[in-house]
Amino acid sequence: MKAILVKQPGGPEQLILGEYEQPLPSPTELLVKVHATALNRADTLQRQGKYPPPKGASPLLGLEMAGEVAEAGINCTRFKKGDKVFGLLPGGGYAEYVTIDEAMAMPMPDNLSFEEAAAIPEVFLTAWQALVWLGKLQPGERVLVHAGASGVGTAAIQLARALKTEVLVTASETKLQACLNLGAHKAINYKEVPFEDEVLAYTNSEGVDVIVDFIAGPYFNQNIDCLRLDGRLVILASLGGGKVDNFDLRKILTKRLQVMGSTLRSRTKDYQIKLTEDLAQFALPLFKEGKLKPVIDSIYSWEDAAEAHRYMESNQNIGKIVLRVD
Repeated sequence: MKAILVKQPGGPEQLILGEYEQPLPSPTELLVKVHATALNRADTLQRQGKYPPPKGASPLLGLEMAGEVAEAGINCTRFKKGDKVFGLLPGGGYAEYVTIDEAMAMPMPDNLSFEEAAAIPEVFLTAWQALVWLGKLQPGERVLVHAGASGVGTAAIQLARALKTEVLVTASETKLQACLNLGAHKAINYKEVPFEDEVLAYTNSEGVDVIVDFIAGPYFNQNIDCLRLDGRLVILASLGGGKVDNFDLRKILTKRLQVMGSTLRSRTKDYQIKLTEDLAQFALPLFKEGKLKPVIDSIYSWEDAAEAHRYMESNQNIGKIVLRVD
């Protein structure tokens, strides 16, 4: 089969369209003909040699896909050949064919295209894990989502609104309106003012209950100050660095805060299956009704994967960057 290969660790120019051995489905797996996949930060890191795939996963890039079932393993009962499915992968999405455990596959809503469906799994599962499984976000609470215009950010805004909570976000100036259009109640230009000042002013110094953060070190002090009593901070990445200077740990004690970190790709298959089932139960009806939607910035042919990676690394996108597998 054809697949996007990494010639050697390095820049986007290392991505080429080549030949790779087609995977074979196990008795509990589906073989899916991929019609679309989408970019994630993990792809750019793996391309650079900084994020190896989990043990046993495909070495090919691609953490999500949408396509048609080409073959179902002998023990599969939910899907058959020709069914349209989408789902999260440990790797292998940048290819003509991929295998996925049947329990990890979700049925594609009829109102979505393959490109739209491919833009859902990684960001909505990550956002659901952060908001609900870890953050324990409850109706009536407030949540602050950093990088509100990112893939996970746009998913988190929509899910938080669907959970009937008040949503604050940070983003750069050109991306604020997009966040508001998705349902954010307050959008803060983090480059213009300390976001802590804006959050506390907007909430009458009460703060927020949950924060979803990708920046880590440089934001840590402000995050802690933005949390109200019994607040929860969920750190999903450390794009700004992993060290914190001059922090008083007593703030965590006096406010009874919870600080946690998480990744999704390294989780066990059982965990990912349960997370997928939980999100699907809540979100699939909302996708079918148009109340939730994948936010797509741009669609590239997979032959232009290198250009798509360059665009992601320029940090200009609002929402997902999708590859159409021609």
